[in-house]
Amino acid sequence: MTNTTHFGYETVSEDDKVHKVAEVFHSVAPKYDVMNDLMSAGLHRVWKIFTIAQAAIRPGFKVLDIAGGTGDLAKAFAKRAGPTGEVWLTDINESMLRVGRDRLLNNGLSTPTLLCDAEKLPFPDNYFDRVSVAFGLRNMTHKDAALAEMRRVLKPGGKLLVLEFSKVWEPLKKPYDVYSFSVLPWLGKQIANDSESYRYLAESIRMHPDQDTLKQMMTDAGLERVEYFNLTAGVAALHTGIKL
Repeated sequence: MTNTTHFGYETVSEDDKVHKVAEVFHSVAPKYDVMNDLMSAGLHRVWKIFTIAQAAIRPGFKVLDIAGGTGDLAKAFAKRAGPTGEVWLTDINESMLRVGRDRLLNNGLSTPTLLCDAEKLPFPDNYFDRVSVAFGLRNMTHKDAALAEMRRVLKPGGKLLVLEFSKVWEPLKKPYDVYSFSVLPWLGKQIANDSESYRYLAESIRMHPDQDTLKQMMTDAGLERVEYFNLTAGVAALHTGIKL
């Protein structure tokens, strides 16, 4: 029997989800940053600045940015890790990875980039000082497997950072829903000529584990000292955990 999972609100086979998510990000890659700015009124940049600060990258660090997309975090990490550091930009989607690679090169950074699946990371155990994933975990089919892989490749004492959309503060839920399911697909149609991909993105946020559930998932994956920071009333949250 074929295993099923969620693609937004739709129940699909696991294989179908992989293909459908790939289609979404092939479609949105050229306008990804423009749409992020419009969707979040630029707040995604503030959330990433906070994440970068919490990562506390030092010269010489080895860092893995998973589902790194257009390279915002990898660029900042590479500058902080310096010439003695090693920062990898990875993504499962080739279109997104190309955008990120080109952006890094345009900033004079020859950071290694790799097309890979977060559920099967091609790196040795205990290799990285930091692992990050920003707005990518919710698109992964087996989140528990991906979190376990992230822990595996961390060095003892290393930190995992998961930045993701989360459960918004209850009084804001209704206006947030109106925005997500009416305004967002309309913006997708106007800017990227693709309303359905942005409808999926809104649905995927609702299907993603809330703050406390994700905290428990990270603990179950073997991470210690797991905590989270709500950002913009829970529109997004940064979860961190340590491998001891």
